[in-house]
Amino acid sequence: MKVAQFEYEDGGCVAVELDGKWINYSKAFASYHLLEHDVALRQPVSVTEMLQLGIWDVESMKAICAHVRKNRLQRYLSLPQEAVLKAPISRPPKIVALGLNYVLHAKEGNFEVPKEPILFVKVGSSVIGPNETIRIPRGLGRMDHEAELAVVICRTATEVKKKDAYKYIAGYTICNDVSARDLQTKDILEKHPWFRSKSFDTFSPIGPWIVTPEEFRSPVHVGVECRVNGKVRQKANTRDLVFDIPTTIEFITKYITLEPGDIISTGTPEGIGPIKHRDTVVCRVDKIGELKNPVRYR
Repeated sequence: MKVAQFEYEDGGCVAVELDGKWINYSKAFASYHLLEHDVALRQPVSVTEMLQLGIWDVESMKAICAHVRKNRLQRYLSLPQEAVLKAPISRPPKIVALGLNYVLHAKEGNFEVPKEPILFVKVGSSVIGPNETIRIPRGLGRMDHEAELAVVICRTATEVKKKDAYKYIAGYTICNDVSARDLQTKDILEKHPWFRSKSFDTFSPIGPWIVTPEEFRSPVHVGVECRVNGKVRQKANTRDLVFDIPTTIEFITKYITLEPGDIISTGTPEGIGPIKHRDTVVCRVDKIGELKNPVRYR
């Protein structure tokens, strides 16, 4: 199931894809509880709200979609043409990202393959959605794309064991971990954290939507690709991750509590390269789709 966020004149809403069309899930949620259970509930206005209130549940979503079909509500719940697709989580509490999580990516940077996950954090204010513009600062040298499979957390996770890791996943999306490469290299050489090189405004395109876990077989092995101006730069598969998703969740939650709406960006494969003014970057992950963003100077 695909779950997205849209904005239009009446505000924002959560949407799900039903029979090939996007419907207003926020309104469908309220309709279902009122007509089927005689309970008046406020419409959830965002994916983050659903996750934090504990109402993100695939079986409930399916029941609500069945309610829409049974009562022939698709016509009334279809989104207007002017609705704009936004990032599925606009301000995640935190984005925990992995460095050097593909062997060939480590080798292309002349780094050793890590013996344990390398973690860093990107700020939520760096997030933009599909078709929004990556704004690159002038005077800071090379800026790179990094296509990655991202994991969305559905509930509080502390000291999670690998065997239980998938229970904490709301779904999967795409993250482009845009990086100020020269600034990152400078910070690494000076033994400083590379936090600032990853967290500029617009440096975390996320989307285009979340795909729920039942659409994937475990372990999650999907193709990851990045194209710049139509030319393939990165092409790999998550089966080549150094640390798979359960291992990563177990490692992170040993030290850090993950919360509903947090995102784990699982690392980028080999083929990173520069992006510049007027480029168009398309990141693709199998079973999810494409995340497209133009690039412009600030």
